[in-house]
Amino acid sequence: MRIRVYKIGISHKKSTGGFFMSDMDLSKFEKKIHLRNIEVEDIDEIIELSKVCFPNMKPWTKAQLKSHIKHFPEGQLCVEYEDKIIGSCSSLIVNFDEYDVKHTWDEITDKGYIKNHNYDGDNLYGIEVMVHPDYRRMKIGRRLYDARKELAQRMNLKSIIIGGRIPNYHKHAEEMSPREYVEEVRAQNIYDPVLTFQLMNGFILKRINNNYLKDDDNSMKYATLMEWPNIDYMPQTKRIYKTSFPVRVFVVQYMMKQINSFHDFAHQCEYYVDISSDYKSDFIVFPEIFTTQLLSFIEEKSPSLAIRRLTRYTEDYIKLFTDLAVKYNVNIIGGSHFVEEDGDIYNIAYLFRRDGTIDKQYKLHITPNEERWWGIQPGDEIKIFDTDCGKIAILICYDMEFPELSRIVAERGANIIFSPFCTDDRQGYLRVRYCAQARAVENQVYTVIAGTVGNLTEAENMDIQYAQSAIFTPSDFSFPRDGIVAECTPNIEMVIVGDIDLEVLRRSRSSGSVRQFNNRRTDLYEITVKEAKNTKKNDGFEYDPEI
Repeated sequence: MRIRVYKIGISHKKSTGGFFMSDMDLSKFEKKIHLRNIEVEDIDEIIELSKVCFPNMKPWTKAQLKSHIKHFPEGQLCVEYEDKIIGSCSSLIVNFDEYDVKHTWDEITDKGYIKNHNYDGDNLYGIEVMVHPDYRRMKIGRRLYDARKELAQRMNLKSIIIGGRIPNYHKHAEEMSPREYVEEVRAQNIYDPVLTFQLMNGFILKRINNNYLKDDDNSMKYATLMEWPNIDYMPQTKRIYKTSFPVRVFVVQYMMKQINSFHDFAHQCEYYVDISSDYKSDFIVFPEIFTTQLLSFIEEKSPSLAIRRLTRYTEDYIKLFTDLAVKYNVNIIGGSHFVEEDGDIYNIAYLFRRDGTIDKQYKLHITPNEERWWGIQPGDEIKIFDTDCGKIAILICYDMEFPELSRIVAERGANIIFSPFCTDDRQGYLRVRYCAQARAVENQVYTVIAGTVGNLTEAENMDIQYAQSAIFTPSDFSFPRDGIVAECTPNIEMVIVGDIDLEVLRRSRSSGSVRQFNNRRTDLYEITVKEAKNTKKNDGFEYDPEI
């Protein structure tokens, strides 16, 4: 958001006294008005402003305002005058065609939390404008409305829609209906501070809704549905209402067996990537630490030393999968691999995008077994990845068993959580599976688990495997009956292919039988992510396929 600075001062003209005004210190005459985005530090001041502007109505809460900034920071604006916030407005983007025209304020704003904000929507919906009573002759409201119009034009939105209060209606309620009152205001026979202002700003009356805002006694709970059409709007393909957004996922239940070289490993991996490409998959998923198959030809009996020797293949591994992602036009969740950084060993999952870019997610929770045998260190950053199929996250095996992580990545926009895993017995496998299914239900996301099978008789601590890889969905009528898109036969080398639909997922969150994700009581609880002291800087790097 651009910051506008308005300076009110005295022009530099020669005065009748014979001296130049430029010789004076003009700064003492200047007054500055800043129109900017609301920040977290402004929340207390915004709450106090709402109490002053609407003394008989429930003010904003900190949780609501934090949610506004988190979900749609561009749509939260304020006017600061002489270091004091004197006006603000809040909005979100929706596909208005998906809502009843007789909606209430609670319905269109998700009870004031705007968790239903949709960046791919067509309409900017204004949910509140307020100006401090002491500054209402300074056209602060006009500045805020103009900023909203600029936002709609910049984001190529079809229109701005508002549910406008009619706060003077209670003075005339005994003598006229809401429609008659509105017509009198439109004819300029009655002044209404909100409706009159909106009409003067180019908004068109669409209808009158009752029971719109339950604590708006002055408006008798009525509101006018108003719309400002953006005449510069250019329809885009992505703005067309989607009936489907399919994503094809290819999961490899990888056989751990004896090989003699990295070339053997690369040949086996390319075989699966090639097949996934034949099926026009968007993602192919490999298991956790499946690169430990290389230990079958590394002659080192000490588990900790063997893992350090394994890390020497990191560049070969990265180059292999970068080339495969580009060559076969598929996004690869490259399982995970042990990597040495500054003398420590980390378990890292890599995302190899089909456009040649790479990202990575460190395993955050280390099992006692990993720590004891290999000395693995935990990462300390929770990441979300943008892909050509939307936002995703990767939680490696044990990380899926901590529900806070899935909630955090879901709140940040992840629709699919991939979980490469490696377990040696049925109990360990079921912990991963049950948690992955629970995370899909709790957060209304898709979860994908991919594990290793087979035996590595020559590798200490990697000798046996147990897995049944699968693709899970939320539990509702829109999804498969058991919440399972596809699953492998246990402990057999095989693949599964399944289509998941992001549009069905989005609609389920907004209008499903239950809405666990949107019905969270964020007024009672929330998850806070602490800033790590030694966070690894690993965002957005690329590898040249020619390295």
